[in-house]
Amino acid sequence: MTDAPPSDGTPAVRPLQVETHGLDVIGDADRKGTPRTLFWPWFGANVSVLGMSYGAFALGFGISFGQALAAGILGIVFSFLLCGFVAVAGKRGSAPTMVLSRAAYGVRGNRLPAAVSWLLTVGWETVLCALATMATATVFRRFGTGGGDETKVVALVLVAALVVVVGVMGFDLIMRFQTVITVVTGLLTIVYVVLVADHIHWSTVSAVPAGSAQEFIGALVFMMTGFGLGWVNAAADYSRYLPRTASGRGVVGWTTFGACLAPLLLLVFGLLLAGSSAELGEAIALDPVGALTTLLPTWFLIPFAVVAVLGLVGGAVLDIYSSGLALLAAGLRVPRPLAALVDGVLMIAGAVYVVFFADDFLGPFIGFLTTLGVPIAAWCGVMLADLLLRRRDYAEEDLFRPDGRYGDIPPGPLLLTLTATALGWGLVTNTAAGWLDWQGYLLGPLGLGGRTGDWAFANLGVLIALAVGFLGTLLLSRGRVRAQEGRA
Repeated sequence: MTDAPPSDGTPAVRPLQVETHGLDVIGDADRKGTPRTLFWPWFGANVSVLGMSYGAFALGFGISFGQALAAGILGIVFSFLLCGFVAVAGKRGSAPTMVLSRAAYGVRGNRLPAAVSWLLTVGWETVLCALATMATATVFRRFGTGGGDETKVVALVLVAALVVVVGVMGFDLIMRFQTVITVVTGLLTIVYVVLVADHIHWSTVSAVPAGSAQEFIGALVFMMTGFGLGWVNAAADYSRYLPRTASGRGVVGWTTFGACLAPLLLLVFGLLLAGSSAELGEAIALDPVGALTTLLPTWFLIPFAVVAVLGLVGGAVLDIYSSGLALLAAGLRVPRPLAALVDGVLMIAGAVYVVFFADDFLGPFIGFLTTLGVPIAAWCGVMLADLLLRRRDYAEEDLFRPDGRYGDIPPGPLLLTLTATALGWGLVTNTAAGWLDWQGYLLGPLGLGGRTGDWAFANLGVLIALAVGFLGTLLLSRGRVRAQEGRA
């Protein structure tokens, strides 16, 4: 069963066996580790050299090095701090993130945010798989021994197979795999930094002109959606295995520290590289990881391919695991490994489109992040406020019972989320895809210059959705939460 009441504990899943846990609550016998163990999956998922490319993405908003650095630090730390707070719910409820949010949305009402969460995680794993494929092809092209469609097909098959196998196997293999990725990728990334450091020209970087406040906010929001808000809907999927007695502060701290450390360091170096060469910044927009190989000596291309692919695969593995859980939470009744396999098939199909048919990467990528970032930010606000209002751990059995204390389809949280999303979409714009031209419909009526004004690309809608979800829940759900916790 994938959607059944929790049991009183089953024998621990042995390493290298397929994990049988789906949406069920993790029994006390299977809980293990300390908050410090959360460092490994979060660091391994975010140590990708793609973090360097975000330097070019940030400067692409038309801001200076200092502004981009500030936007990156604020966006990365704040967004991953949100992940740390959501991860506390995993310790308190020992269920996947999108099951725990049933306490706020009701058992069946939660299917809507679960479906949005599923779309976001499938999209992310598709992007990471495609980037790993493109980076591999670029490396072989520089060697002069391939790099064409045949190389891309082989690379895609190998990358997808690795992601799907680890994701299907589940928690224990993921934890081991992420530890290996952390060590190998961390060391090779340091070597990369040493080899290309002479391409940095501070005089050129410091001469990049400053941008407006609106451009700074746009870069800040992009960093939030590209990092922590892309993970927040999966933040409790790993902390749910910790013992109930684990420190809540430790969960927040180690999740945030593990997730932030690599992106912050990589962002600084990426800003220095992209600020030193406008040509590199333009190349990164087309091939975010492969473009970084143009600075390397030939002998380090293979190690770079290893570090690039492993870093991207590390993130995709966590995504496919969580996307399978989100698919189950959205209502699909199949075993967790099968759900992960279904997502793997969709990931491959999406990666094929990105690698072989898409003409541009950065434009559709920004459109994807901002469009889904709005409803996820609204959900995050509701989830965090609901968690803040609770004084007791979750009543785990009621997370699976429509007639339990959390209800079936309470209208309040859903209406609040839809309202926050509508406001958010009205304050973001996407020019990368014609079918998204309808967004930004509030920029004109609110006196912000319309879809072509100064505020058009500030993506204020993400911040508004987060704030409306959070403050609205604090104001409207206090009595409901107290009534839930007052039931025997």
